[in-house]
Amino acid sequence: MVASVPHDRVRRPEATACAAAAILAGFSLACGPAAAQQATSQVQLDEIVVEGAGGKGVAPAYAGGQVATGARLGVLGDTDTGKAPFSVTSYTEQFVRDRQARTASEALALDPSVRATQGTNAPFDSLYIRGFPFNEGTSGEFAFDGVYGVAPSFRVFSDYAERIEVLKGPSAAMTGVAPNGGIGGVVNVVPKRAGGDLTRYTVNYGSNARFGGQLDLARRFGANREWGVRFVTSLNDGRTAVDHQKEQAGVGALALDYQGERFRAWAYGVVQTDRFNAPSRPFFMAAGVPVPKAPDGRRNVTQPWEYSDVDDRGGLLRMEYDLTDRVTVFGSAGGSHTGVERYFASAPTVTSAFGTTSTAPQFYGLGVDRQTYEGGIRAKFETGFIRHAVTLQLSRYVEETSREFAAARGSYVSNLYNPVGVPAIAPLRIGSRPRLSDSTLTGLSAADVLSALDDRILLTVGLRRQTIKAHNYLSNVGTFASAYDKSATTPFAGLVVKPWEHVSFYGNYVEGLSRGDIAPATATNAGEILAPYVAKQIEAGVKLDVNGFGGSLAAFQITRPVGELSPARRFSESGEQRVRGLEFTTFGQVTPQLRLLGGATLLDGELTRAAAAANIGHTPIGVPRVQLNLGAEWDLPWIKGLTLNAAVIHTGKQFVDAANTQSLPDWTRLDLGLRYATDIAGRKTTFRANVVNATDAKYWAGAASFGTFTLGAPRTYLVSMSMDL
Repeated sequence: MVASVPHDRVRRPEATACAAAAILAGFSLACGPAAAQQATSQVQLDEIVVEGAGGKGVAPAYAGGQVATGARLGVLGDTDTGKAPFSVTSYTEQFVRDRQARTASEALALDPSVRATQGTNAPFDSLYIRGFPFNEGTSGEFAFDGVYGVAPSFRVFSDYAERIEVLKGPSAAMTGVAPNGGIGGVVNVVPKRAGGDLTRYTVNYGSNARFGGQLDLARRFGANREWGVRFVTSLNDGRTAVDHQKEQAGVGALALDYQGERFRAWAYGVVQTDRFNAPSRPFFMAAGVPVPKAPDGRRNVTQPWEYSDVDDRGGLLRMEYDLTDRVTVFGSAGGSHTGVERYFASAPTVTSAFGTTSTAPQFYGLGVDRQTYEGGIRAKFETGFIRHAVTLQLSRYVEETSREFAAARGSYVSNLYNPVGVPAIAPLRIGSRPRLSDSTLTGLSAADVLSALDDRILLTVGLRRQTIKAHNYLSNVGTFASAYDKSATTPFAGLVVKPWEHVSFYGNYVEGLSRGDIAPATATNAGEILAPYVAKQIEAGVKLDVNGFGGSLAAFQITRPVGELSPARRFSESGEQRVRGLEFTTFGQVTPQLRLLGGATLLDGELTRAAAAANIGHTPIGVPRVQLNLGAEWDLPWIKGLTLNAAVIHTGKQFVDAANTQSLPDWTRLDLGLRYATDIAGRKTTFRANVVNATDAKYWAGAASFGTFTLGAPRTYLVSMSMDL
């Protein structure tokens, strides 16, 4: 028998027996020595497996509790990180709560391969992973339980995340084409589900006057605890640390599951709303103007009457059935809807070195409907001394968008250092939301993990045949403009060799795929559709795991084609971006009281081909030479339950134009925190206090691929109290 209880509860012999009694009694609340004696007289437990509230299917936490021991690798399924021929990190719910990270983007702040290109006070999360953009443009690139088309499009809140996983490098062969063509990596949100019983209430505060609360409930039912339910809801509202900015955000998430002997099923539903007044926006530099010194992060040129309202809802149903002990069939179906109504400028333009800005707000209404389906079979068998784990999978992703995008009615002038308030400018409205595009991505994939010598050698091979079909319509009109129907096959291969128990050497070759661009109206071949872009990665590395402390060192090279307009105004796949990198990560316990998490990434980005010959050899936009992250936690020996944490984040110089004439200087940020865990009236209670950007450094945080850049976060105070009832 297997019993699951929250991993962070205090365990006593009588409590363990009481838990067993509760299971047998079908949630009887009677506990104590008598119940323990009754339980031990009724049943002999062969094994007790202690898990978090995430339940079966979630990899257990590594020593220190900040990262997990495994992650989902697309068609390969859940894989132990030490046996994975790829670089992957899975951040735990415990780590996310201790940092008080509200979004998936904030939760990845200590990953040395990841950088945010939007601020924490913007209504949109976009990232760079290994020097390539993620979730830019039309968004929707966060995966949810391994599939696209379910997670919220613009911001993924951490309330419903049990794990936040980062698979680094192109991965279309394993996960399918990302909806927006990202190839630097995949961010997968593993949703919370019921493991043990849990009732947790959290209240929080963030500067300047932002208050919130969260309720997290988990229960298991049935004679064998086969039924589970997990419900999470939260609300946050108030003024943020940025001038005249307000945000109201609400989340509701429900997870149901059934765990039978051979049949298993999971159902998830997520509803999310995010409303900003005066949302922070990235900036664009006028040509020939040097990037000015970064202002105080509190400064906000966006007006109080500019706003962003985003509503998301999504759901996913997963099922699997064991035909035999070695053969399992599986399938899933899900979808989501995103509704957007906003009125602001996409990117105010900085027009002088003195910080003068010009802003032209536009009304933008967007509707996105997505559906996702997949099905397949997994089988295990042997051929001689070689074991096989084979997966065949068919997937389909459908997306339809409609949009209202009106012209600006007017503009206003402000300043980075001394923002000015201006009277409201009434927006122009079209009054309808015509169809903008629709696309269908279908894929057929096959993979085989071959292992020998007690998993000392593992060879992973596979490929995916992907077809991309799309229709584009005239903006604000809805009449047909162009069509796209292209296919490509992308392979992947990986090798892991474990000469010693605690050391793994690995290497991989993997390809990523994104739809080719359509030649713009200004091109001589306007409307021509380019073939899908194929990105390629070669990687080799070593992973170490010794006595609760782990790390990895990887060297990689990624190349990606780029569509460009030539001087003769012909649009073609004439450009290429290459990023070479050396990536070091570390995690786990140095001692039982000291934990480390972080690492460093050295990047060498280069435009190896370009339509403008003068740009060949230049550094791509937004790719720094160095990214350094180091976080530490120390359990203070003088006061039981008191933990001090600190994190240093450093990013090197970045260019915001392909000509490399405009750049952002390097920057360093210090985050500090204090956590105190205790019991109040027998209830586990944790107090947390964090300071983001404790030194109040002024810096430009990052540049996006299309040349915009964002202001770094100001000093921000976060305080919370959580209690397990």
